[in-house]
Amino acid sequence: MLQTSSSPHFEGESSIDELLELVTIRRLEDIRSCAINLRNIAQVRGFRVALCSNISSQMQMIDADDVPINTDVFGWTDDGQRWWEQSDYALYSPVPRACRYECEAFWCDANGFHAVRANPYLDEIEVADHFASHNNRFPMEIIVPVHLPFGQISANNFPLFSDKIDDFEGAFARYGFLFGLLTRRLISGYVSVRPDINRIPANCGLSKRDVQCLRWLSAGKTDHEIGELLSLSRSTVRYHIDRICDKLSAVNRTQAVFKASQLGYIGPFARLI
Repeated sequence: MLQTSSSPHFEGESSIDELLELVTIRRLEDIRSCAINLRNIAQVRGFRVALCSNISSQMQMIDADDVPINTDVFGWTDDGQRWWEQSDYALYSPVPRACRYECEAFWCDANGFHAVRANPYLDEIEVADHFASHNNRFPMEIIVPVHLPFGQISANNFPLFSDKIDDFEGAFARYGFLFGLLTRRLISGYVSVRPDINRIPANCGLSKRDVQCLRWLSAGKTDHEIGELLSLSRSTVRYHIDRICDKLSAVNRTQAVFKASQLGYIGPFARLI
């Protein structure tokens, strides 16, 4: 049996729309109350919450008063629980790695990661040694990845209060979709209201010719080679690339390719048009 708490019981009393409203962040001042609501929704179902809006950054998620919500709201204060203090956490932990390969909620136990659909990338990630070396910090948990604009990946955990449960897969079937829905709403709202999160200029639309040049540039082609492929002069190719850098506020070609990848103009499976 999943443990419950004395927190308000949302299940059966609120619709999905009402629960979503409880975690919808529209302004900075909403961050704390929405985090508390998510905590209560998870707690009454026997789960704790740990949120990370960006696995590539050590910046903690904070409320309008710059108070970290993982410690002050979710209660991660003990030694070994403050993963954000570990500079290489996103590199060695299998959890953020798994969130790079999956976009829907999935669950984890000592045997590995388990997604709704087959995902061979998750199957190849070993978790036993990690959990053993970290004293089974999260022995069983629901994990919610949130893939945001500009290539940002958020990794969020819902570990059990207790590991004494016979059917965790059943618990995931019951709560995985709900936690995924609510987490995506909260994280997307958080990112939209934080003024300190770097963004790409809004007016950065690229033309078809811009994208053609960028895709061949990302494939390692020189200006001369791109010109031959597109029947353009070398100077015209350079003109397009310089204009792309201006549109994306990129300091050089490498950054232009990176920013264009974040916006989805180019990628490993993009068709060269």
